[in-house]
Amino acid sequence: MKRMLALILLLAGCREELAELPGPVAMTDEALGHYCLMSLADMPGPKAQIHLVGLPDPIFFAQVRDGVAYLKEPETTHEIAVIYVSDLSAAPGWEAPGEANWIAAPEAFFVVGGDVTGGMGAPELAPFGTRTDAEAFAAEHGGEVMTLADIPASAVLGAIEAVALEGRDG
Repeated sequence: MKRMLALILLLAGCREELAELPGPVAMTDEALGHYCLMSLADMPGPKAQIHLVGLPDPIFFAQVRDGVAYLKEPETTHEIAVIYVSDLSAAPGWEAPGEANWIAAPEAFFVVGGDVTGGMGAPELAPFGTRTDAEAFAAEHGGEVMTLADIPASAVLGAIEAVALEGRDG
């Protein structure tokens, strides 16, 4: 919890400080999900990337939920420099979240608890660059608009409901 608070305080500072952090990396066809090791290019829904201190390349996540879970896991051992999420305010749509429209997660507005699922079929967090876009999405899909600091660990670390996995093979 202390690590997450330190990260949020670091990233919540002025934009000049963000310029010193690693920038987001465009998602390519070679990008694989950290947990699933599957290609992310054809998966629907927003993605996340986390830059770890001392490592040259980010780790990608098939779902924003997975990236936020990594951030909140007590077992995470590497220091996180910055986390970026797909900015759905700048995306063509849910099915095509974009390759280069990233936003620093502490600057995003997340819809938590909506009726959407991500690339792995689990409930998903929907990140937006503007509160207005997040509120419009929540009005259509349910859920609550939150900042990264407000997302409870239970929203990303709890068991995935069986309903989210219905109809998926294996």
